[in-house]
Amino acid sequence: MEIGIDSFAATIPNPATGLTAPPADRIEALLAEVETADRVGLDVFGIGEHHRKEFLDSAPAILLAAAAARTKRIRLTSAVTVLSAADPVRVFQDFATIDLISKGRAEIVAGRGSFGEAYPLYGFAMNDYDDLFVEKLDLLLKLREETNVTWRGRFRPALTGQSVYPRPHQPKMPIWLGVGGTPQSFARAGTLGLPLMVAIIGGSFDRFRPLVDLYREAGQRAGHAPETLKVGVHAMGFVAETDQKAADAFFPGWAHIFTEVRRERGWPTATRAQFDAMSGPQGSFLIGNPQTVRDKIIAADKSLGGISRITFQMSSAMLETEAMQRSIELLGNEVAPAVNETLKKVSHHG
Repeated sequence: MEIGIDSFAATIPNPATGLTAPPADRIEALLAEVETADRVGLDVFGIGEHHRKEFLDSAPAILLAAAAARTKRIRLTSAVTVLSAADPVRVFQDFATIDLISKGRAEIVAGRGSFGEAYPLYGFAMNDYDDLFVEKLDLLLKLREETNVTWRGRFRPALTGQSVYPRPHQPKMPIWLGVGGTPQSFARAGTLGLPLMVAIIGGSFDRFRPLVDLYREAGQRAGHAPETLKVGVHAMGFVAETDQKAADAFFPGWAHIFTEVRRERGWPTATRAQFDAMSGPQGSFLIGNPQTVRDKIIAADKSLGGISRITFQMSSAMLETEAMQRSIELLGNEVAPAVNETLKKVSHHG
């Protein structure tokens, strides 16, 4: 199983001091986090895309390019690219360039985004949310296959054989489909034979099993080999020396971000009791000491019938850089090897 980190470059007040780091310092800390993840052998680092005050990731390709120049082996991906509000030609060119800088380590997770700010910002209507995505994904996949593209759609001027450069270093750059909880999205990913990245930011892993089964069934019906139908999970996660330390470190930043979001959507405030339940054995938060986190990843793998990749959204913790670095080190040095050792034994006995 590939194990990695997703960051939204959150920039919120430090719960202990009430101070917010200058944006340039936060970016510097983010790039240091990617370097640490690379050094300790993690498999992948993703950067999200948001167009909001509390996140600095509105241009993830630029952050990933900076990370590509400072790392050696870690794969670099979006988490997610808000494709509905973007031009697929530009997205492809950006990621092909990251792929050249990194010598073949770039990936795209394409999705519709969990916030709506990008749509009015780029002149799109929210009620075209799904149609935009379907059309633009079609073009992005075509750009991956062909250098000279002939294509026509509703939302973007037609292409009549224009050449799209540069071409990536990899013969076929990976494109994952990022999904939330919509059954059509799971079925679409399966039908297209694309690897699936499921954002599970609350509840339990078990709840997503029927949707993951729907993905696999749709993929097999469309004639895709089972081994190509990879399932990835993006979840809240943080590792510290003890469960208590991890929870205390992660909760304040999580509560700040989720309380803001809930207020916007007219939902009640996020509470510590909810957080502790989601950090407990039945919840989907991968928060705790290395042993606790390992056990939860193994349980998630079983719940979902096998996971190819799991990424930790730990930037909500918004801690001092040292604590973030320590969490990344524990994930790479202790959790990842223990997970893969356990899975090897299970498959060996299986």
